[in-house]
Amino acid sequence: MNANSGYRIGLVGTRSLRGRELGRVLAESNLAVRSLEFFDPDIREEFSRLSQFRDEPKVVQHLSPEALEGLDLVFFAADPATNRTYAALSGKHGFLALDLNESFVGRKDIPLVVAGVNDRLLEPRPPLVSNPHPVTIILAHLLRPLQQQLGLAKIIAFVLQPASAFGQEGIDELAGQSVSLLSGTSVPTRVFKQQSAFNLLSHTHPPDAGGFSPTERQIVAEVGQVLEQSAFPLSLSIIQASLFHTYALMSYVELHQDMDLAGLKTLLGQSPLLRDNASNDFCSVNCISVTGRDEIFIGQVKKEAFFPRSFWIWTVADNLTRGSALNALEIARRLLAGAAR
Repeated sequence: MNANSGYRIGLVGTRSLRGRELGRVLAESNLAVRSLEFFDPDIREEFSRLSQFRDEPKVVQHLSPEALEGLDLVFFAADPATNRTYAALSGKHGFLALDLNESFVGRKDIPLVVAGVNDRLLEPRPPLVSNPHPVTIILAHLLRPLQQQLGLAKIIAFVLQPASAFGQEGIDELAGQSVSLLSGTSVPTRVFKQQSAFNLLSHTHPPDAGGFSPTERQIVAEVGQVLEQSAFPLSLSIIQASLFHTYALMSYVELHQDMDLAGLKTLLGQSPLLRDNASNDFCSVNCISVTGRDEIFIGQVKKEAFFPRSFWIWTVADNLTRGSALNALEIARRLLAGAAR
């Protein structure tokens, strides 16, 4: 492929939330895209659905192995079963594959990459790479500078999860529940099984023997894998919140070395993706203000008086933007640059 002429990119799963956000990010990026081909697994007839890219109309095509031939890189944002089936063809058909929908959870043979944290896994260039869970991406960026400079003894994180973690269905149900409650009609509970609107839920999936959900276990394992530390000292609990977008995390961090509050803020502020609350307006870092933003926002940081070397850190990031699309775009840049050499 001649990089000067641009890359041929594919996107599978154009109607998913992650697929739509990736399409927007690609359109606004300076990535040299010669063509972007759209595919959806439910398309059966040509010209049955249209989309657009950089103000140009695009036909959403039927997905088949042959349709992916000749592409340089394909983003997979469809359902996990579709992603697993077609991304596995990357080696045979010569394209690079990047999964956005956590389709290969637990697969140690597929690199799990947080751009800017463990990019070394992209050399030598693998044919298939996986995006981690959005919370893994957020925590990896937050904890990496602390791990490298001060050492991590213990991390406890409470995660407020938005409805968009369940795709468009979650957003629609939260909106429908809100309308139903305000109008006095019955509340739909197909996705969350309970009332999520104006409420907090301690779980949305059956817990294991220890009381944790599969997603909670997945994130803990992924953070340890990305930060390359076995038996990573992280415990994490997800609370389903009445939010449409963005993850908010309150993390208790216990360090191996001493650090004052100002020093910790300075250290975190050195990361290019962590935006510190320089104005000290603690209310300014919230789920509404951060939606659609590129960075991971650090709000209030509190130093414990009775627990030396311990801090509470409030962190908010958009799960579709920084927690998915931008991480995938940065990985794609590295993969395509390696292919062009």
